[in-house]
Amino acid sequence: MEKPSYLKDADDTKLFNELRKRVNRRVEAIPEKRDIYIQIKAVLLPLMYAGFYFLAVFNAETAWMYVLSFILMGIFLVLIYLNLVHEAAHNNIYKSKRLNGLVLHIFDFVGANSYIWKKRHIASHHAYPNVDGWDTDIEQSGLLLIVPWIKAKGVQKYQDKFFFLVYPLYLFNWMFIRDFRDFFDNERVILKTQGKIPVKEKIKMVGYKLFYFFYQIVVPVVFFKVSIGLALGAWFLQVISASLFALFVLLPLHPLPDNAFPKLNKDNGLPFSWLRHQMEVTNDLKENNWFVRNVLGNFNFHVAHHLFPNYSYMYYNEITEEIEEFAKEHDLAYKRFPLLTALGKHRDLLRQNAHNAYYILEE
Repeated sequence: MEKPSYLKDADDTKLFNELRKRVNRRVEAIPEKRDIYIQIKAVLLPLMYAGFYFLAVFNAETAWMYVLSFILMGIFLVLIYLNLVHEAAHNNIYKSKRLNGLVLHIFDFVGANSYIWKKRHIASHHAYPNVDGWDTDIEQSGLLLIVPWIKAKGVQKYQDKFFFLVYPLYLFNWMFIRDFRDFFDNERVILKTQGKIPVKEKIKMVGYKLFYFFYQIVVPVVFFKVSIGLALGAWFLQVISASLFALFVLLPLHPLPDNAFPKLNKDNGLPFSWLRHQMEVTNDLKENNWFVRNVLGNFNFHVAHHLFPNYSYMYYNEITEEIEEFAKEHDLAYKRFPLLTALGKHRDLLRQNAHNAYYILEE
């Protein structure tokens, strides 16, 4: 299938080149090398994840400590993703691609798959954000309808009533359904952009999944005499806590009623230029404090990431200042909401889609 193409607009190309010059000058004027802080996290965060695991198994006789340690592992799983895996996929932690690849490889040890996730993120989400059929991040599950101009069917008509039961299962679906379908289902979005997946990657994916289950469940039960009920319960709570934490950070950035979900025309063309597309489908969050910058990997500045993914999040504060000023000067659709407002807007999107508000207007 032919890949989507952005609207060719010479004026928008000039605009982006001007913005890029401003951003490059701003970043080059920063005297310190901030990526060193991410490199420190590349050691510290995996050690803390492993530390909570060993704290759990060596204190297995204390059930509350075992469960709490596994929940904290779930929190650190998300922090590893936000601060390390995501940046490593863009080669933003080290100058060496090999070292970035080693950091990305951490994802395989925490239940996900680094190979297929990088393909999804770079070749699908970054290439065609919010484009139905091409952005895996808004891929329809059957239970929930994210794209506004598709008519709700079946249980989707009630999604605003039960979504809070589905979202805690987000990572379960990712780890044990989505990864396998992306590797073995020829109809999946990822295969439209990447083609055939090497057999060795399929073998590695299955092997790492088995290893993950082995150290999470089998090792505590067999070697540390943890009851099967406690082992499964603690692991279940770990993945639920990670799912909720991940969605708390990620949902407010793209799937909102204020963001566009551009439709392809009969020639697989998109209605916006690349620059305007990124601005139309992405928004920032207003929260900007030490915790957001240093713990959550500056996911509040998501427009900067989509426009300049070659810079690490350590520079997004200054880059966003340039983007916001530039957007005002040239009437670009820069959007920024408080976190709770954005989460509320996401629920509004689910409600409107359930009742076909946008579909009716489209008709």
